[in-house]
Amino acid sequence: MAAQAGAAWASTRIWVEHAPAVAAFLRARGSREPEDLTSEVFLAVFDRIRDFSGDGAAFRSFVFSVAYRRLVDELRMRSRRGETTEWTAELDPRRASSAEDEATVRVGDARVRALLAQLSPDQRDVMVLRIVADLTVEQVAQVLHKRVGAVKALQRRALENLRRKLAANRTPVSVASDSDE
Repeated sequence: MAAQAGAAWASTRIWVEHAPAVAAFLRARGSREPEDLTSEVFLAVFDRIRDFSGDGAAFRSFVFSVAYRRLVDELRMRSRRGETTEWTAELDPRRASSAEDEATVRVGDARVRALLAQLSPDQRDVMVLRIVADLTVEQVAQVLHKRVGAVKALQRRALENLRRKLAANRTPVSVASDSDE
């Protein structure tokens, strides 16, 4: 692997191929600074890349193992120190945002995050690694240090859970009958 030999182009390629998925994973799992944490993940990956052996799939698992451990570290640190938020004008509750801004915030990511928040932590980890990180069941098992069967069971339970929650929130469409006309 060229990156193991120190080729800058290879490191750039690794970053371009993997950083967006890592940042999305970290964001979905609640990192306060997903871009900063993504940078930390790749600093650790590049520090340890000389010791890596395996194919592309194994490398992807390696990258997400590092990302998962960094995320756990961040979450532990936050739980010990408590939550702090830096003031920004955009997040000031006294600021009047446009209806378009509010609608955008409410519809997209918020709904997905709310659904994921209702899952158990293990189910949430499996779903985010499978969907956002696009890892195989075997790779997720490796990242989470679980058996493949356990990951499959967690995924199945998470999907059933999400299916029930989505079905409960659906509004039935009324269909006009012939007698209504």
